[in-house]
Amino acid sequence: MSKQKTADTPLMQQHKAIKAKYPDAVLLFRVGDFYETFGQDAIIASQVLGITLTKRNNGGAAMSELAGFPHHAMDTYLHKLVKAGYRVAICDQLEDPKTVKGIVKRGVTEMVTPGTATNEKLLEHGTNNFLAAVHITANEKYGLSFLDISTGEFFVAEGDREYADKLLSGFKPAEVIFQRHHQKKFREEFGSKFYTYTLDEWIFQEHYTQEILLKHFDTHSFKGFGVEDVRDGLIAAGAVLHYLKETEHPNLQHITSIQRINQNDYLWMDRFTIRNLELLNSPVENGSTLLKVLDNTCTPMGARLLKRWIVFPLKDLHKINERLDAVEHLILQTDLRNKLVQAMRQCGDVERLVSKIPLKKINPRELLQLARALKQIDAIKHMCSASEHAYLNRLADALNPCIYIAEKIFKEVADNPPAVAAKGGFINASVHEQLDELRNIAHHGKEYLLKLQQAESERTGITSLKVGFNNVFGYYLEVTNVHKNKVPSEWMRKQTLANAERYITPELKEYEEKITGAEEKILEIELQLFDNLVNELHDFLSCIQTNAQIVAALDCLSCFANNAIQFNYKKPLLHEGEEIMIKEGRHPVIERNLPPSEPYIANDVVLNKTEQQIIILTGPNMSGKSALLRQMALVTLMAHMGSFVPASEARIALTDKIFTRVGASDNLSAGESTFMVEMNETASIINNISSRCLILLDEIGRGTSTYDGISIAWSIAEHLHHSPHQPKTFFATHYHELNELENKLPRVKNYHITNKEIGNKVIFLRKLAPGGSTHSFGIHVAKMAGMPPDLIARAQDVLKQLETKHVDEGLNKNIKQLSAPKLQLSIFDAHSQTFEEIREMLTQIDINRLTPVEALLKLNEIKNILK
Repeated sequence: MSKQKTADTPLMQQHKAIKAKYPDAVLLFRVGDFYETFGQDAIIASQVLGITLTKRNNGGAAMSELAGFPHHAMDTYLHKLVKAGYRVAICDQLEDPKTVKGIVKRGVTEMVTPGTATNEKLLEHGTNNFLAAVHITANEKYGLSFLDISTGEFFVAEGDREYADKLLSGFKPAEVIFQRHHQKKFREEFGSKFYTYTLDEWIFQEHYTQEILLKHFDTHSFKGFGVEDVRDGLIAAGAVLHYLKETEHPNLQHITSIQRINQNDYLWMDRFTIRNLELLNSPVENGSTLLKVLDNTCTPMGARLLKRWIVFPLKDLHKINERLDAVEHLILQTDLRNKLVQAMRQCGDVERLVSKIPLKKINPRELLQLARALKQIDAIKHMCSASEHAYLNRLADALNPCIYIAEKIFKEVADNPPAVAAKGGFINASVHEQLDELRNIAHHGKEYLLKLQQAESERTGITSLKVGFNNVFGYYLEVTNVHKNKVPSEWMRKQTLANAERYITPELKEYEEKITGAEEKILEIELQLFDNLVNELHDFLSCIQTNAQIVAALDCLSCFANNAIQFNYKKPLLHEGEEIMIKEGRHPVIERNLPPSEPYIANDVVLNKTEQQIIILTGPNMSGKSALLRQMALVTLMAHMGSFVPASEARIALTDKIFTRVGASDNLSAGESTFMVEMNETASIINNISSRCLILLDEIGRGTSTYDGISIAWSIAEHLHHSPHQPKTFFATHYHELNELENKLPRVKNYHITNKEIGNKVIFLRKLAPGGSTHSFGIHVAKMAGMPPDLIARAQDVLKQLETKHVDEGLNKNIKQLSAPKLQLSIFDAHSQTFEEIREMLTQIDINRLTPVEALLKLNEIKNILK
């Protein structure tokens, strides 16, 4: 009979009880100076963190895996675990082990997930870290909420699947939560690119989420925030707060408001367009994007806001012109612009600093930085107030430098405080009377003892008197035997030496008690004063957050002004008419990445609804067709952001949607081919066009056979031309047959990218010119790419034969007549009668009921027909 299993140790029993509450998280269990992990958590930790995995018997019969690291290395290791996609529960000791007999009380003090991170090492300065919630309703409506716990920004929205997809693509949340039973639907609708976590269905109930939100904001309704009608969005917002409570984030006082994202306020771009235009990300590693080119902001909150302005351009003409006029004013007022930038640069990341106040994570150095930022905000307020610009004056009025609390911080916190409050030494003198007294005792003890020694020596006449210290009885007075008879009666003898006697006095004992507890008491008082300051700052959270948002906007406007000066951008004219006219337009990203010796070839483009609604653009491979298309979209987008644009002149019709279908983007993991993805994206465009949209199509139909592709591209162009909306369209293609549309449809015009042939070489001039092109120069491009000379020669030979035999009259027949080497035929190149017979046979087959043997017999029949 086997021995009965021995019971777990009290420590492991405690660990198992806590782990049971957080089964899906890696539990970091504080034991002394180390964070330990056990079992499967230890295996994960050793793999992700590269720390040693050991095994030991923790009281049970079986061995348990163990891996740990020193507590002071928490930031480094926590960062690695969360970045690897793990949820981490931090279990700390809740009692001082010195004061406790037996097992120390422990509990999870923080749960860190990708969407709830506040640690600086887990955050990027110029990027928000949003936690998103998606409430999927029964009627195919979606409620969404986005919260950045590190800044306090909180948004709600609702709409259809496409709008939800656009918001998720624009905000790029670090983590998305939704109802557990919708896992399959979420993956089908939004893919698997997000880190997700599912919650129980009951959490997404309106009465429960409403109660959580109203309790948090301490209000009776949502009317004050203007979100009362966004019911599904508010359910998602309530789920976010529930999740934060569940993940041990109780201190959320910095979440002071909630804003709605109104679909009608912003120019619409779906996720395909955001990706195709390479606004935030490039398909090439470390590739350039519009964000990289435009982001010359000087504050982290400005960098984060710029990202949002790029993905959510304005649609309101008044608001756009407000921004453009402010940028123009800052360009003209060089001194104001430079002083603003200098002041903003010294603000640091006010938005994230203020969020650390309720989280109790702000340190003395950051507190002083916050006060310095408020001082700069006071200067910014005066600068904007003094400017002769209404928009800047309005921003100045909304700024509140919180002078009282800033001055209090300056008064109480030392100039160069430590980064950790527990080190002490960060409170100024003359702030607290007892603190000054204790510091005097702690720091000037030697002086006091020297004075005491001199006073007693003079009083008693003992010239050799010395003050000493040992660990047995503390401070003492030492008297040599020569002067032994002069010792006063009130002195108490403590030790006899060969040549001297040691005594203590009541005064010396009292001072010793003071000096021994001084350091501890000093730190206690300093921490209390620091805590009082932090608590007092709670009253200013909302004001400081507003300041941060205004500074971020000013930062973006100053950035636009500096970009315009540095890159020679001009002020666009937005209007409510129908025409987009761009003169000498340039691609903002490509021109920044050209060698200094290579000038950018600018182009003029006009689109309107009367004469030139659709441009059919043809030209050689690599000539710059796709760049011209993107350039058109980016100039329009930048104008709607309120930025100056890379052109000598731009008149931009107010646009409500930009659609692009540019480049190949296979979704092979979802089982979709290039052509299927292309058709999905194009269908999305066709079904959502409006009278004010801009459509950019590149190589539509190239994912299928030539004639299928031409037919689809032709019919799309016709459909857009005949649409009552008459959307402005730029259509780049290799199908030169589409040039015929100019003769058939009145508002279609042909253009091409010019080139020059010198011998066997082709030079791309990159200039847009009227008229269609009839040559793609594909073989020239293949040669430039490094194809073998014999392959290039063969391709030219085949091309000549195809051209001389008039391919459009019968492509298949001509291929059969090509000279050696012989080309293998597919069954579809056979005689039409044979093909029809095979097709009829295939049509009648029910594949789902066909056995393997029957399939082989059918295959043999087809083979015989071909013979």
